[in-house]
Amino acid sequence: MAHILIVDDEADIRELVADILKDEGYHPLCASSASETIQCFENNELPSAVVLDIWLEGSEMDGIGILKYIKSNHPTIPVIMISGHGNIETAVQTIRHGAYDFIEKPFKAEKLIIMVNRAIEASRLAQENKVLKSQEKLVGELIGTSKAIQQLKTAALMAAPSNSRIIITGEPGSGKEVLARLIHDSSKRAKKPFCILHASNLSEEQLEVELFGTESKNMKKAGLLEKADHGTLYIDEISEMPVATQGKLLKFLQTQTFQKIGGSKDLKPDVRIIAASSKNLEEEISSGKFNQSLYYRLNVVPLKVPPLTERKEDIKYIAEHFLKSFSQSLGIPYKTLTQEALTLMSAYDWPGNLRQLSNVVEWLYIMTPDNVKEITADILPQEVVQAVNGKHKNLNPVNSDILSKELKKARELFEKEYLYAQLNRFSWNISKTADFIGMDRTALHRKIKSLNIKMSLPVEDESEELN
Repeated sequence: MAHILIVDDEADIRELVADILKDEGYHPLCASSASETIQCFENNELPSAVVLDIWLEGSEMDGIGILKYIKSNHPTIPVIMISGHGNIETAVQTIRHGAYDFIEKPFKAEKLIIMVNRAIEASRLAQENKVLKSQEKLVGELIGTSKAIQQLKTAALMAAPSNSRIIITGEPGSGKEVLARLIHDSSKRAKKPFCILHASNLSEEQLEVELFGTESKNMKKAGLLEKADHGTLYIDEISEMPVATQGKLLKFLQTQTFQKIGGSKDLKPDVRIIAASSKNLEEEISSGKFNQSLYYRLNVVPLKVPPLTERKEDIKYIAEHFLKSFSQSLGIPYKTLTQEALTLMSAYDWPGNLRQLSNVVEWLYIMTPDNVKEITADILPQEVVQAVNGKHKNLNPVNSDILSKELKKARELFEKEYLYAQLNRFSWNISKTADFIGMDRTALHRKIKSLNIKMSLPVEDESEELN
């Protein structure tokens, strides 16, 4: 049963609207002022919609002020404004501040019911669309056939149904937030808030206000722990959180309660915390920069997102996903990458990981004329081309007059460059290279030896495969 909050200073109006909504199967909640409205949000299940009068006699804030509060703290909840002194200017003002619609007193019950039903349905569809877009992004950025990404997705989906806390580690841009969203969207909390705290961008004071909220005569603000009630709080780069704030977060995890800054009331939200870091937290503990007890409280399920260098066979699929995504978002005809361009991109190390790959694909779309259907290797950014060429500097270049060679010699030259490029692409991992080119692993070993292909750069743990 959906809850509808009715805010009006006139008791008879509140009762009338409540009766109308009850008859439609809704559960009405009533408030007569700003303080009662805020109390309803803090002490009850969040309403599916709000019916709010503009003029509230004796209230600390008028309807516009309450509307701003709701949209600031709970932007997805639709608000229907009502007034007995309505005019076009007032209606426009409320819509500008985020109201779903405006209805003037007196109104017919049927009109109110239709408006409430539409508001709730629109909100539901908007949230579903948001989840679908989020899942589409997740599928794109966690797509792949590599063993590393398959193992990660399996572990994440196994952890999702539980309420266990999680620490996700991985290089910047590797997809830690994407993984956290996948876990949230695959859990029982999927329809509840997914809130994000960027620990590296705020001062200690700002961080604590964002996390715990504040309560004073001049300002009341819900913190992310409160906003994420029944949902998930994702703390990005938790290693950057000041040690003092780490201690306060630890206290919350131990007691499951906290107080707003300046407040005296104990709040007990039901929040799942997923933390992420691009730093080694055990090293941060050793250097005194991270609270060891907090680490153990959070690190119930440790997950590590592999960088693109460890799953180069996935680059093709991720790039193709980004191509489709940007085609839709930019309104540009879909383009494809030539095999040469894909091979070059797969040989690049992508130090910025998914974020850098996404930026490069978007740049390629923007820089390629609309009438060009294929993105070729010569259009790729110079940073990519030069880095890959640098890795190939020890390879004898194929003679430009290859067509003048005998077939046997030409084939040998081509095979040597082709295999060298593919080996570099997969960081000299024989198994992965053999799978990709469709050759038996033993046969590939023999071919490498017969063509005298030498590894130009040492690669840890992979060189054993060449023995």
